[in-house]
Amino acid sequence: MRIVLKIGSNLLETPEGDIDLRFLSKLAEEIKRLKGKGYEFLIVSSGAVLSGAKKLGIREKPRDLITKQALSAVGQAYLMHLYDTVFSNYGLMVGQVLLTKDVFSAKNKDRFTNAKNTLNKLLEMGIIPVINENDAVAVSELIFGDNDFLAVYVSFTIGANLLVIFSSAGGLRDHGDRVIPVVESVEEAFKYVKGTGTSFGTGGMRSKLEATRLATTLNIPVIITGKEDSLEDIVNFKTKGTLFKPSRRKLRNALKVIATLEEPKGVIVVDEGAVKALKEGKSLLPAGIKRVEGVFNKGDVVSVVNEEGLIVGKGKVNFSSQELERIKGLKTKEVRELLKTTKDEVIHRDNMVVFL
Repeated sequence: MRIVLKIGSNLLETPEGDIDLRFLSKLAEEIKRLKGKGYEFLIVSSGAVLSGAKKLGIREKPRDLITKQALSAVGQAYLMHLYDTVFSNYGLMVGQVLLTKDVFSAKNKDRFTNAKNTLNKLLEMGIIPVINENDAVAVSELIFGDNDFLAVYVSFTIGANLLVIFSSAGGLRDHGDRVIPVVESVEEAFKYVKGTGTSFGTGGMRSKLEATRLATTLNIPVIITGKEDSLEDIVNFKTKGTLFKPSRRKLRNALKVIATLEEPKGVIVVDEGAVKALKEGKSLLPAGIKRVEGVFNKGDVVSVVNEEGLIVGKGKVNFSSQELERIKGLKTKEVRELLKTTKDEVIHRDNMVVFL
């Protein structure tokens, strides 16, 4: 069983502002016991900026990207030193893997394959990969949303059986501040979202839910929990936090590639009627389109969002953005007459991944 553990910056920090070595020791001790039972672990760890700030005596999170990159350059070495020191104490070996977004792109199949092979080889050798975004060279801030999405991409890449996201919230909480034990529909969970990120983090519960929705769509179960939870219980899907069940719909590999590796060339905004139809497994028709953003061609992958900006899914379009500007909101008969086509669907259901 392969398990990806995502650890945010806030989890590595104590209330006093120190690095939480007790948490890392607890994690290493539990991983050692579980590795002896055949479990394999990968760690997606934030904390480079936090570690750099700690090393340099900086107490406030920097706002500009260049300073963050500089801190991460110092902090990444310190962060790996901490993992290596603590885990070595339990006879565990760790290996650093720094990734950027272009690894997870259909255009860069060689890079994706190389990353996949490296991770698999590390696991084969009994080494625990400690993965982070390469913040020192990243050209766009908040690329992976505090590594929540990076953890999902890694889970997809190595065929993980479970993704565990450690959170200071301890799980998804309802309006009475009680942890919700099980969630069947991630879409319904968004109504409980409040707040944003933490002092050195960039995510927050919304980022975690958006990443969780992608993971469950890919049939990967997710647990969001606190660092006091028992990893030995978690691997048996028992948690003090929240278990998000995977989608019951099995995706073809081609659709999994669309969901993860295909970068959207534009956005289609749809009304509630179209959202309902997509949830029911129907194709996207022009009548439900409210707005088109970006420039794209027939066959490109685009994101589909509702009028509140929540991503509904991704898919390959049968029309260009220019054509969609002409036919949005029209009925099928009107579209056929205007464009002289026999196509009915903007995105056919067989080329569409729905995240709801």
